[in-house]
Amino acid sequence: MKFKRNSVKKRIIVGIFKFKFLRASSSAHAPPAPRGLDNLFDTPSVPPPRAPAPVPRTPAPAPSAPAPAPSAPASTPPRPAGSSAATENSAFSLPRPAATAGLPAVSLPRQAATTGTPAAPPTRAAAARRVPTTAAADAAPAASSSGASDPRRTRSGRQVRPVDRLNLSAVDSVTDIVPTTFRQAMQDPQWRASMSAEYQALIDNNTWSLVPRPLRANVVTGKWIFLQKFHSDGTLARNKARWVVRGYSQRPGIDYEETFSPVVKPATIRLVLHIAVSGSWPIRQLDVKNAFLHGSLEEVVYCQQPPGFVDASRPDHVCRLHKSLYGLKQAPRAWYHRFASYIATLGFVASATDTSLFVLHSAADTAYLLLYVDDIIVTASSASFLEGLLARLHSEFAMIDLGDLHYFLGMKVSRSPAGLFLSQRQYALDILQLAGMSDGHPSPTPVNTSSKLSASDGELLPDSTDYRSIVGG
Repeated sequence: MKFKRNSVKKRIIVGIFKFKFLRASSSAHAPPAPRGLDNLFDTPSVPPPRAPAPVPRTPAPAPSAPAPAPSAPASTPPRPAGSSAATENSAFSLPRPAATAGLPAVSLPRQAATTGTPAAPPTRAAAARRVPTTAAADAAPAASSSGASDPRRTRSGRQVRPVDRLNLSAVDSVTDIVPTTFRQAMQDPQWRASMSAEYQALIDNNTWSLVPRPLRANVVTGKWIFLQKFHSDGTLARNKARWVVRGYSQRPGIDYEETFSPVVKPATIRLVLHIAVSGSWPIRQLDVKNAFLHGSLEEVVYCQQPPGFVDASRPDHVCRLHKSLYGLKQAPRAWYHRFASYIATLGFVASATDTSLFVLHSAADTAYLLLYVDDIIVTASSASFLEGLLARLHSEFAMIDLGDLHYFLGMKVSRSPAGLFLSQRQYALDILQLAGMSDGHPSPTPVNTSSKLSASDGELLPDSTDYRSIVGG
């Protein structure tokens, strides 16, 4: 331990002698300086090395009003006539105010003696106490000001690159508020026009006739339903108003009998699309206007007049239905029988495995037709044969020709020379929005695969309707 203390003392003494020797060697070329803070060791100040050439920079704009130059402190002694600028700008001297108004007051770097002798390198302590040069002093305020105004820069002036985060999110594509009552809809010209178009379609189709209310008759009530139709990309297509009766008020055996109606199976859709793609057949999509209104009723059903369109001359009359309406328990079955009976006259035959698939074989052509409520897909071996079938369907039912197949039952269909590409992205986004998880982050395994479900553990849901509608139960 004693040896270590002696070695430390020796290093300190040697360092002090070296420091005095360096300062003494440069004092011969420098004019005498006044005694003060600059002369701690009774020797002249050692000038730092020659400062490098300043980096070119853009001059800062001058402020609107020039700031007055700060006055020198009263206690600062005047500089002797023989002293130089290098002595004044020593490590412990106060910075000299700038000559130009608006620029920060900084000290200029000390230069070597005019005799041409190179300056000695400064010590570590002197370099730490040295006042920054003009370029460095100007860069510091510029960096701090740019970091304060630009959120992409740190306080030191470093630029931060933004991080792109990819998240799935659902955007609500509804452009206006959907009314909940017919009074709200009647105040909007667009929704009022949709209601008028729906009512006129019911009258043109001879859906009902006004009769006096029979004694003890079960009159089914109804309400206006307002929907918005969207394209495959989620944009708004049109507003739709529909007069729907409350089928839950019907009585079995009086208002209805059988209610079952077949729908096409997903496996059948894939099979027909595979046949069409392999043979390069054209595929067309149709939408039946008010499909349920085409079904004829065999039972006697009464309903109220639609609110907003009550006959002023016969306000107490009720509607005796001749055609089915949306909401009736037998409406899907009545429409299916009406459509199946007509296309049977065209030569179509219902498949034995899927009654919603109709097949037509002729001498040289073949056609397939898929029916899902009011959505129809038709494909044929030739374009001319397909156009003839579409013309005959349009003559019997009010339909909208949607062109080539592009969106069917929640699937977006894109056709290319390589085949068909099916995507259910919009369908998945609709389910997320229904479940209130539109802002959730994606996960590769959203369900814990190690947990075991039990039919008896856990709490029962008070209402399982929402859960069943989401999971498909």
